[in-house]
Amino acid sequence: MARKAKQPRGKKMNPTFFVFCEGKTEAAYVDLLRRSFRVPVEIIARVSDSNISQPYIDRCKRDRFTTQEDKTFLMFDLDVPGMLEHLIKIKDAILLLSNPCIEYWFVMHYKDTKKELSSAECLALLRSIDADYAKGTFSTTMKKVLIDSIEDAANRAKVKEAYTNPSSTVHLLTDEIIKYKN
Repeated sequence: MARKAKQPRGKKMNPTFFVFCEGKTEAAYVDLLRRSFRVPVEIIARVSDSNISQPYIDRCKRDRFTTQEDKTFLMFDLDVPGMLEHLIKIKDAILLLSNPCIEYWFVMHYKDTKKELSSAECLALLRSIDADYAKGTFSTTMKKVLIDSIEDAANRAKVKEAYTNPSSTVHLLTDEIIKYKN
């Protein structure tokens, strides 16, 4: 049986952002945010299995020291039928959902689009903007855009109806990170 991590004595702990995500692209993006803003983020990626549940989240957090200020985020694409209904059932988690896929969030760093997209169309649109893009990796140029244009992307995302196609709520994480840094 696993033990719960001990609380450090006399030391104030900063809140940790626990980000549960479905793939290597999401994990790579969150890692980029963690490195760029130097914030305490734990990335738990389930590359092959999107079947996230409350017991799984609890098990993952049990081995770590947690505080009341910690936040749990679920970063998933809505291109899988029934995913939204499944994720809404998980309590105390902030949903970072992109419809159709995470690449839509990346596109919003460059421009806005209102046209409904499939995942393949979204990927093609991103590659038309940055021909070097490959899932799970970012070019140096793209990394700079993804960090420097966060506020532009967030402003574009905030005016869209959440969970519709196209939309993304990843700005909820970037807003928290920026608020934490300030």
